[in-house]
Amino acid sequence: MCGIIAYTGKRQCKELLYQGLRKLEYRGYDSAGLSVLSDGNIELVRAVGNLDSLEKALVGDGCTGARLGLGHTRWATHGRPSVENAHPHLDCKGDISIVLNGIIENYQTLREELASEGHSFLSETDAEVVAHLVEKYYDGDLVKALRLSIGEISGHFAICAIHRAHPDLIVGARKECPLLIGVGEGENFIASAIPAFLSETRDVMVIEDNELVVVTPEGVQILDLDLQPQDREVTRVSWDADAAEKGGYETFMRKEIYEQPDSLADTLAGRLPDEGGVVLEELAISDEELAKIDKVYIVACGTSYHAGLVGRYVLENWARVAVELDVASEFRYRDPVLSPTTLVVGISQSGETADTLAAMRQARSQGAKVLAITNIMGSQATRDADGILYTRAGLEIGVAATKTHVAQIAAMHLLALYLAQVRGTMDPGEIAEVSTELKTVPDLMRDYLKNEASAHEIAKRYYDQPFFLYLGRGVGLPVCLEGALKLKEISYIPTEAYAAGEMKHGPIALLDDGSPVVVVANDGHVYDKVVSNIEEVRARGALAITVATEGNERIKTLSSDIMYIPRTSEMLSPLLAVVPLQLLAYYIARLKGCNVDQPRNLAKTVTVE
Repeated sequence: MCGIIAYTGKRQCKELLYQGLRKLEYRGYDSAGLSVLSDGNIELVRAVGNLDSLEKALVGDGCTGARLGLGHTRWATHGRPSVENAHPHLDCKGDISIVLNGIIENYQTLREELASEGHSFLSETDAEVVAHLVEKYYDGDLVKALRLSIGEISGHFAICAIHRAHPDLIVGARKECPLLIGVGEGENFIASAIPAFLSETRDVMVIEDNELVVVTPEGVQILDLDLQPQDREVTRVSWDADAAEKGGYETFMRKEIYEQPDSLADTLAGRLPDEGGVVLEELAISDEELAKIDKVYIVACGTSYHAGLVGRYVLENWARVAVELDVASEFRYRDPVLSPTTLVVGISQSGETADTLAAMRQARSQGAKVLAITNIMGSQATRDADGILYTRAGLEIGVAATKTHVAQIAAMHLLALYLAQVRGTMDPGEIAEVSTELKTVPDLMRDYLKNEASAHEIAKRYYDQPFFLYLGRGVGLPVCLEGALKLKEISYIPTEAYAAGEMKHGPIALLDDGSPVVVVANDGHVYDKVVSNIEEVRARGALAITVATEGNERIKTLSSDIMYIPRTSEMLSPLLAVVPLQLLAYYIARLKGCNVDQPRNLAKTVTVE
């Protein structure tokens, strides 16, 4: 995630930048910093932790006269939270400062090339290479230097740069990461999100993908990659502060559903390099130890449990290791058989879920290796585990998990591929093929969300129903369990979710004429079995609402309503199939007038048993 704020104008900017970061702190709080131009020099102030730490560091820093500067709040991806890894970054000479959101996928190659040319690096981050690239190409023209620099970069990013030779100039660029202009009188802002400058101006210009922006106190110029000027209108926003925090979406949940492609891309970034293989640097359990693992337990609660269920399928399929899945609150009161060759994977978005932490501690006390999959650096789960695999979803405010769930599924895919690599159960070509496809899923999801309309129309037809049944098989089962949970959480409609083959062992008695049955029917090796279950549902007069793979025309004759998703291989399909079910639950809840961000009786982090 991360947050950017930049200012150029006539006012002293330190406080403006700091207050802008306060509005962006939800985008990252591992570390934060400012760089400002003061008396012809760039002054840098950075601190680890949330913005309270930066506020203390700014006291008496001597930067009060600066009128040009950058601010950044970080969600760590490359490099641990530290002062050295905090943004902004400088070039070798201290002439240039940059801030960056996103991922530079080829940073290692660029870093090695720049080091061979005499550049020295002070951080572990991918972002620092941008400062050195700008330094390399700078010949008096900062705009040209940034343009040449982004031509070297692979990945997705939003960048802002300043140079001490240009005391009122900010140059920015973006590709698949948000960057906006706040237009003032005799001053201008650049930020990741409108709340950063909303208290100062409501006039906004949008920067599109693959564009640069040149900002001075007097004006704003937007350029394409050929450095040709682009026309852009100024829009006045009328949001209140709460709406601004939501980025224009009516709720945090909807905003977070639409942030899922970025969360997925960030979780994968740097871990599936173009040269092949899987890289999980923070895993901290040696390959030798992992190669000896003969059993995996996954422990989790709620939505994280459903991500773990996907993990069971992919671990068994790719890594060929026996896997058990348990609700953490049950695992801790069992007497599981564990050994030093057992790997226990604890999944917790917050890293503070009480039952999951207790299960992890129990496993570790019995000699098992413990791996935490979590979204929060420094959380208790990271301290209770032998190894860590971070998701990179950013802060999730809506109580009902969406983007963190997709990131957890991606983390399970990464773990399964890594274990397959270590255990030799997939050859390098197979791993490369899956990796290549996995990296396309964020764009598939992004395109789906841009064009999705069916879930809303379906919700209008069914929102007043008193009961729903969800059915799935194979990797479709965890998707249907998660979809049903979402509907229960935010709409309060009684909902059952079952393995489709179990329907006739009881739940079929609940069906009547017109009963809505949501079926996950993606193409795969159990598709024909799912079709048989749909036939059984229809024979009882129930209405089948199916999630199906695009291009499947046969399913139309069996479905009352269909939500098509982009085609992927079977093991990757849960990443996409869950999205229409999130949207269906969302729209039904909204039509019923429910508060989707704060469902009754629920809390974001469950720290009690």
